Amino acid sequence: MIWNIKHHNQKNTEEGGLYMQRPPLRERYTFIDYLYYTTLLAVPAFTAFYAISNYSMAWLIFYLVLCLAAGIVILRFYCTHCPHYTRESRTIRCMFMWGIPKFFASRPGHLSLLDKTVALITPVILVVFPLYWLLQEPGLMIIFILSLIVFLSTVRRNECRRCIYFDCPANKAPEDMKSHDDAT
Repeated sequence: MIWNIKHHNQKNTEEGGLYMQRPPLRERYTFIDYLYYTTLLAVPAFTAFYAISNYSMAWLIFYLVLCLAAGIVILRFYCTHCPHYTRESRTIRCMFMWGIPKFFASRPGHLSLLDKTVALITPVILVVFPLYWLLQEPGLMIIFILSLIVFLSTVRRNECRRCIYFDCPANKAPEDMKSHDDAT
């Protein structure tokens, strides 16, 4: 969020103090945005990978395949509706995927109940699956939980209020900004 400091004696101040400008909608992502969010997500992911690998390489391989399959499922049911996916380019350029070819046809418009259900259940499975192994090592469980909280709260704070995916259930862009007049 952008904070501007106004002097108490300046004209046209609202209550003579700090005021907050709403950030513009996020029309495009950069590769740096992708790296930032991938790095944030890597902490809980690699914590889970490490906890599972301490007990079973077979289960680690299963979980890695599960993560890949979950990514494909989310891409198909959720991302294909997103304006970042429905653009004219041949590759995806969003905060979670960069340079990946668009394997599925774009499906602009509202998410169906099935789309929403799959988009909610799939990440829950990825979070719940490694809990058995993480419970064996409380230090890793703490890192996993705290890093997930940081990741989710960062996305919620920095992206959901600026998101152009207006049909997303998590979208928190102000109604008056949804005309795209404030987009960047």
